[in-house]
Formats: sequence, C-alpha cells, structure tokens
Amino acid sequence: MQQILEQFFHALRSADVNVTPAEAIDAHRTLETVGYGDRRLMRDALCVALAKTEGETERFERCFDAFFSRDEFDVPPSLDDADDDLLADQPLAQLVLHGTENDLAHAMEQAAAEAGVTNIRYMTQRGLMVRRILDGMGLREMQGRMFELRQSDAPGAAATAAALEQARDYLFDQARQFISRQYELYARPASAKLHEEILEERALSVVERRDFETMHRIVKRLAKRLATRYNRRRKHTKRGVLDVRRTLRRNMAYDGIPFETVWKQTKIERPKIVVICDVSQSVAATARFLLLFLYSLNEVIATLKSYAFSASLSDISEILEERSVEDAIPEILEKIGFRPTDYGQAFADFDDAYADTVDRQTTVIILGDGRTNNTDPRLDLMRGLHNRAKAVIWLNPEPETFWGSGDSEMHRYRTFCHVAKTCNTILDLERIIDDVLKSYY
Repeated sequence: MQQILEQFFHALRSADVNVTPAEAIDAHRTLETVGYGDRRLMRDALCVALAKTEGETERFERCFDAFFSRDEFDVPPSLDDADDDLLADQPLAQLVLHGTENDLAHAMEQAAAEAGVTNIRYMTQRGLMVRRILDGMGLREMQGRMFELRQSDAPGAAATAAALEQARDYLFDQARQFISRQYELYARPASAKLHEEILEERALSVVERRDFETMHRIVKRLAKRLATRYNRRRKHTKRGVLDVRRTLRRNMAYDGIPFETVWKQTKIERPKIVVICDVSQSVAATARFLLLFLYSLNEVIATLKSYAFSASLSDISEILEERSVEDAIPEILEKIGFRPTDYGQAFADFDDAYADTVDRQTTVIILGDGRTNNTDPRLDLMRGLHNRAKAVIWLNPEPETFWGSGDSEMHRYRTFCHVAKTCNTILDLERIIDDVLKSYY
C-alpha cells in the first residue's frame, strides 16, 4: 500500500496539491488509524491531512476519485478457436483466454508501475508507454508464438494464430485506454502548468483569444499572491515595534516586569491609484490584463480610479466596479478603443474633469506606447501631473529601443515620469505593481 500511496502523492502534486514529506508521513499515520476498508472515510481522512485550502480540497477530491477508481476493462474477445495446448507456455495468452477483466486490469497496473507510467509528461509518450506496458506483460513472447503458428502446418495452428492476433489487438486497445487515463491523472495538470509558465512570459499583444481564460486565471493568481504578501505586511506593521521606554514606565508598579507592553505604531496608508489606459488597437491587450490585475487587488488598494482613451478620455471606474473585469473590458474596448490615439486630448480631458483625483498620496499609472499620431503631446499637462502625484509610472508595451522612433514622444514624456518601463508580459506587470505597493508598505 505504501507504493500506491506514493503514486497517489505524485498524482496530487501533478494536480497542484503540494504534499510535503511531513504531510506524507501524516497521511501514512492517518491511514494506519482509519484503515482502508471504508473508501469515504479514507478519502476524508486523507483530505484533512493533505489539503490546506478550499481550492486544494476540490483538486484533492477530483484526484482521489480518478486515482482510486478502476475503469472496467472491456470483455476479452472469444478465443474458442484457439488450441489451448499450443499456448500452454504463454502466460499472457492464458490470461486473455481464461482470466477475468479484473485479472487483466491488475496485470496491466503492475506492468504500468514497472514501466514508470507515473512519469508520463507529454502526449507523444503515450505510444511508448503502451508498448512498455504490453512488453512487460509478455506481448513480445505472445507475438513470437503467433508468427511461429502462422508458419506451422500443425492442426489448429492457423486458427490459434488468428485468435492470438485478436488478443493482441484487444490488449493494445485496453492499454491505450489505460494510458489515456494515466495521462489525464499525471501529465495533463503538468502540461497545463507548463502552458501557464509559457503564457507568463509571452508578449500580451500576441496572446490568442483562446488563451484569455487561462491568462485571467494567471493574473488572479499573481494578484492574490501580492495581496496576501501586503496584507501580511500591513498586519505586522500595524503592531509596530516595542516602545521600551513607555513599556518600562507603564510597568513601574510591577517592579519593571513587563506585564503590559506598549508598541510604537506606524500609520499605514493603503495605496491610492489612478490608472490611465490607452485602449487603441496597439495597446488594448495589455490594458485588459493591467486592469484585471489592479481590480484583483482590492484588498490592498484603498482607492482605484480608471480612465481609458484612444481619441478622447472617459471614466471607466463605475463599469469596472459594477461588473466583472472580464465582462466589462470588451464593452469598454468596443465603446472607446481601436481609434486613432490622441494623447494630448486625453491629458486635456483628464485635467479638465478629473485632476482633483490626484494628490500627494496618489500613484498615477499610465499605460500606452506614447505614439501621438503627430498631435500636440501636451507636455505641460504631464508636468502638472508629475508635480501633483506621489509618483507617475509609465508602462509601455514597446521595447525601449522603439521609444522616440516615428511619432513616439516617449523620451519627452519620460522626463515627467518617476518610472518609465517596458511592460509587455504578465510577469512585467507583477514586478511593476509589486514596486508600487512597496512604496506604500
């Protein structure tokens, strides 16, 4: 049973349920206590020992059901024409001739364990794994006998060879189905994780629509990681550090024994962020994921105001607050995006209607390529924004070598930014937003 449990832990890790060595020991001890007779009790006991979050609990239950469920093998073909005497020394042929479906399943599971099926990672490995399992069960020897019988003139040889061919086809079919189930159990979660790692480093402008759902999941995971980190910092900082002098004074009545502690308090202001997004065609994809990232950080951001522009600027905060970002962004892009960009007009619109949203506690994040279509860039308004804000951060999806080329005004805008960086992947977004939050905590 220990080997089976180790394989189960392997499957759990593939399903993104982290099992540490200490937790594996706890799981073994748990099963020593509850036993293996009651499947439901076994599942619940292992879940308590291994799953640490609601998400892990859901993944654990799916993995448990898949791992400890044996799919029924198809009924073996009728091999009545085979001469049993010609196959007396063929264990695999005897298993197909006289064994039950459970016997075949058990034999295949043993061969799979010896073949290392739990290490399967790619779809292209399935054919190799099928062959390894069947060879472990004795297929080569059975095929050798089949070829011998085809060349033989002995009575019953031809019929027995045909029966062995049926048995071989049946075994290949069952092994392929078995490997498909193992792939789903061990490899598909790992493949999905690999795909996510690739997407994390892919330029946002070339992410395909079919990957949007996966990208949304990645963004929320990264945002949750940041939120957890800064929530922990805020709780720690709220407590402050020990005020030794005040603690000693307060405990004079106790001969200086510190029964009552006094802490120096540090006031923490949660971030105030104003984001101004270019949603023209060249930047729209990056804007989608930046907004999703920021609106997934509501636990640690006190105030978030969002504005979008291509030709002119509009306040999009309300729609993003009332609806999910995934649903709101397509509507925003349809109404405002995909038009010729006019940065000067956008900054003028912001200055006229929303300038009072920016003060010395506000970080302004501007997302755009800085390409003005040869219109007035209104550097005077950028200067005013820089002077009012805590920080102005410009995120540009273009490589820095492109800045200043053609109609790009990035080098001039950069003068009035505290930070100006290339940002064209999810990991770029995470690093930059992390830096923003650090400036407050």
